[in-house]
Amino acid sequence: MIHIKTPEEIEEYKQAGSLSKAALRLAGSLVRPGISTREIDQAVEGFIRLHGGIPAFKGYGGFPGTVCASINEEIVHGIPSPVRFLNEGDIITFDTGATVNGWVGDNAWTFYVGEVSTEVKGLCEVTRDCLKAGIAQAVPGNHLGDIGYAVQHLAESHGYGVVREYVGHGVGRSMHEDPNVPNYGKRGRGVKLQEGMIIAIEPMITLGTYKNHVLGNGWTVVTNDGLQSAHYENTIAITKDGPVILTQDDEGPWCVMQGGEK
Repeated sequence: MIHIKTPEEIEEYKQAGSLSKAALRLAGSLVRPGISTREIDQAVEGFIRLHGGIPAFKGYGGFPGTVCASINEEIVHGIPSPVRFLNEGDIITFDTGATVNGWVGDNAWTFYVGEVSTEVKGLCEVTRDCLKAGIAQAVPGNHLGDIGYAVQHLAESHGYGVVREYVGHGVGRSMHEDPNVPNYGKRGRGVKLQEGMIIAIEPMITLGTYKNHVLGNGWTVVTNDGLQSAHYENTIAITKDGPVILTQDDEGPWCVMQGGEK
């Protein structure tokens, strides 16, 4: 069932989106060679709680961390660890979420650890552009297939893989609501987009094959060929005036935080 939000509810949601983006920027600002993913996770958890939020991911389905910290070939759901240290040339995706007043914020970004290869930088830049292309299609009257097509067409035109098994989703007072928002599809197909829908659009694009598997920890998803994956996500509202990005950090006292978006 798709939950349509009123304009007032969309305004309420912005606090959760704002804190989630600020937490994401904090995670990015801490990225450097030698730091452990657990150290970043603990800093983000403290930050979310300090500002009155609840870490949305911690304990969700049994997930042990506040952030998903996915390095290089890890597509999603990397578990923060005190023995996973970042190295020069890595990329790391942080997926962060904060619950504020019952609303669940959700966003992700891939950050560079120092200098990365031209090849990997190209992957990240195109994946970020895929997110923008998908958001541009999120208008009333379009269909989910229009979003998926925009992402898939751009990614595959550069020779990259588009992950099928993990997709965007509706979001609101629950982390995952209907509908699913695939990063592939055909124009004019799928659920028709309506004013008042809130959805998370999150391209997961790979340097090589899009085929993947889950590690033995039951969470971390990695590419089958061991090549890098990038992941960018924003939560947006579909309005009569066009898509509105709700995961912006210009709402609330935490907006002074500076981030490391590359």
